[in-house]
Amino acid sequence: MLTLAVTATLTALASGTAGVVQPPAAPAGSPAAVVGAPAARAGAAAAAAPVVIAHRGASGYAPENTLAAVDTAHRLGVDWVENDVQRTKDGELVIVHDDSLARTTNVEQVFPGRAPWKIKDFTAAEISRLDAGSWFGSAYAGARVPTLKQYLQRVDRNKQKLLMEVKNPALYPGIEKDILKVLRAQGWLDAAHVRSRLVVQSFDAASIRSVHRQHTGLVTGFLGTPKVADLPKYAAFTDQINPQHTTLSTAYVTAVHKLKGAHGQRLRVNTWTVDDAANARKAKGFGVDGVITNKPDVVQAAMRG
Repeated sequence: MLTLAVTATLTALASGTAGVVQPPAAPAGSPAAVVGAPAARAGAAAAAAPVVIAHRGASGYAPENTLAAVDTAHRLGVDWVENDVQRTKDGELVIVHDDSLARTTNVEQVFPGRAPWKIKDFTAAEISRLDAGSWFGSAYAGARVPTLKQYLQRVDRNKQKLLMEVKNPALYPGIEKDILKVLRAQGWLDAAHVRSRLVVQSFDAASIRSVHRQHTGLVTGFLGTPKVADLPKYAAFTDQINPQHTTLSTAYVTAVHKLKGAHGQRLRVNTWTVDDAANARKAKGFGVDGVITNKPDVVQAAMRG
């Protein structure tokens, strides 16, 4: 995924450009819901509609994990964005979903002799040369793979919140410590961010356990659908169980909600990846706390309905 950047301000967010799908204007007064900080909101959050989280930014409308996707989510009135964090050969943290650069950049043209173009085999300077937008549409030509530092700065500028995924941690031993170092340097480990603007998640339970151990105040999430009998084990080091929407049921969500997570609050459920109104309403009926989506405007409209 589901996770943690951006280089420079891209020119336009593709207003009216041929070949690029355009979302409708952001609805006025979109709610500023919270995805899962441990300290506040038990009663109010329980009664609220599920939080809408923009998957890799609003990646249905802009190239995933780029500044353009973050800004598109902001334009749609979406408070929460999700991203994926990996590490380069020289130790820079960058925002890319796949462990290879081939699908979402022009790396095959720029570095033709270096297949399979794994992120861990390229330096940050080399990755900064790549076009991470043209594959999605000509309006995004020249978009770059953002570093985690750049991404955090843009999310902060937009006053958004971040659901960060530690991607493929087995490929990058110690990446959790590296992520915490950047978060600290960028001011994201202060009380305000930790309380209500940051969640760190992963498919790798050991990685999330490591994050929790190194910074016990951080809100964490496990990506997947553990067996109900195993949920108490996860509750010891995480605050969220975040499953694929096709694996959910009302009974499962209820079982998760019965437990308290690592910070003594009810375990939460953010489901992924829901891009149509019917499945958004279905997830809402299950009682989930959040919905991760490539098309946040579609899900927002379904939640209001």
